Amino acid sequence: MSKQIKRLLIGSMVASGLVAVSAIVDLVIDIPYSGMKVFDILFLITAAIVIYMGYETFKEST
Repeated sequence: MSKQIKRLLIGSMVASGLVAVSAIVDLVIDIPYSGMKVFDILFLITAAIVIYMGYETFKEST
């Protein structure tokens, strides 16, 4: 796997991690997304899926 693809993969995992953190913060203190719990749960699920897929792809490439 090329260096550029690895950077893109890591970047997408970091972005998903930031979405997950902001969703968790919203669940706790209702700041970034106005406390919409359904969206927070969906953001957490999709962030977990993207991080899992990125991890598995990164693991297969090495």
